[in-house]
Amino acid sequence: MTQEIEIEFKNLLTKSEFLTLTDAFNMKENDFTHQVNHYFDTKDFSLKQKKSALRIREKNGAYVLTLKEPAAVGLLETHQELVKPVLDGFTIPEGPVKEQLTGLGINPELICYFGTLTTKRAEKETEKGLIVLDHSRYLNKEDFELEFEAADWDEGKQAFEQLLQQFNIPQRITKNKIMRFYEQKQTEGGMTQ
Repeated sequence: MTQEIEIEFKNLLTKSEFLTLTDAFNMKENDFTHQVNHYFDTKDFSLKQKKSALRIREKNGAYVLTLKEPAAVGLLETHQELVKPVLDGFTIPEGPVKEQLTGLGINPELICYFGTLTTKRAEKETEKGLIVLDHSRYLNKEDFELEFEAADWDEGKQAFEQLLQQFNIPQRITKNKIMRFYEQKQTEGGMTQ
């Protein structure tokens, strides 16, 4: 089973702040990769209620099903590679993600597709952690985000806050992409299929 603990800090950015950071880290257009996230939940949002999320990420022709769920520190991610899926009517295949869903008390047969978010992403490794800049588009919205991934919560938090201070970026309460997607979908007319 492929599992990992993810420790990351995030902050929404203005377009201007995003461009300032791309310049500061010398990120060019060809440094950005394209990835597509397809989001799933049950119709009554069983995953959302458990502060969990389920997605298929499409990147460089590969497809990975990932379940994210709360852990003592950060998030526990369970990954499972897929062949190209059919999104409408998608069924969870046998394997670690299905086992984890069942362990959460969620019936995998009730999982359904909610929509897609597309991201252009650039990354820069530093001695304190990984700096990630995302430009995402979903529904009728786009946003810009800074993520900072670290191996240690305390060191990561300190490095992330120093990075924001260095570029005079205010710390903003930032929900994860799937929550922003859900909120925008509700704004645009509900979550029903």
